[in-house]
Amino acid sequence: MEKSKLVNIIIISDSVGDTAFNLMKAAAAQYPEAEINYRRYPFITDMDKLEKVFQEVAELPNMLIGYTLVNSDLQLATIKFAREHNAKPVDIFSSVVDDIHAMTGLEPSGEIGASHQLTKNYFDRISAMEFAVMYDDGKDPKGFLEADVVLLGVSRTSKTPLSLFLANKNLKVANLPLVPETHIPDEIYQIDPKKIIGLTNDPQVLNEIRVARLKSYGLDPETSYSNMDAINKELASAQALFTKLGCYVVNVAHRSIEETAALILRHLGIEDEM
Repeated sequence: MEKSKLVNIIIISDSVGDTAFNLMKAAAAQYPEAEINYRRYPFITDMDKLEKVFQEVAELPNMLIGYTLVNSDLQLATIKFAREHNAKPVDIFSSVVDDIHAMTGLEPSGEIGASHQLTKNYFDRISAMEFAVMYDDGKDPKGFLEADVVLLGVSRTSKTPLSLFLANKNLKVANLPLVPETHIPDEIYQIDPKKIIGLTNDPQVLNEIRVARLKSYGLDPETSYSNMDAINKELASAQALFTKLGCYVVNVAHRSIEETAALILRHLGIEDEM
């Protein structure tokens, strides 16, 4: 397929975004024959603002979406949007030069200022984040065999945000929601138990979270999803699986994502390497 010289560079930042813009321009300057169009979206601090950005750029071809977003949910949404629109999501410090080359087929000019030592580290981190999105919620069982960490847990035990947080530590993470009486993929039993993390919660805390979530969607808060008897059965079923697998279990009740991640990293013996 013939490559286009056009690249639409979308810059999304939760701050002013000047640094991101300047770095993108510096990378794009390596390609004087390319047709580079820039769109800047500063101060994107919540999902409503991010959705408006998505609506505005959704029809643009050949997009390179550079983002500097601290919020994990916004990062995840950006990666998902990019994948759904055949765009390339990149951390601003990843190899923008390589991405433009892949899009245009042009060779960089070799001017001084190209990325050096940080490139591989940041590129690996973005690859890990894309892996977390691809294998979120057990979408493809083969991801369990390729993952560095596999998170198992009932609904609302922070599987997705934990996956993305650990991906920011360059770990490939897959997760699987546990629902009573559903088939557990065979791949789960083929994994080294040390790589598997069981996530659990206190029944009352889980009830409060689920009731609040249902209310936020304007739904009836009194359903089987939030029923205490059903929750206790879910947690017991999950614990039985954790015991069978012999995996490490973390109770996420009253713990932040950072605290839970720290326990997981310590269990894996890699906390000092991060």
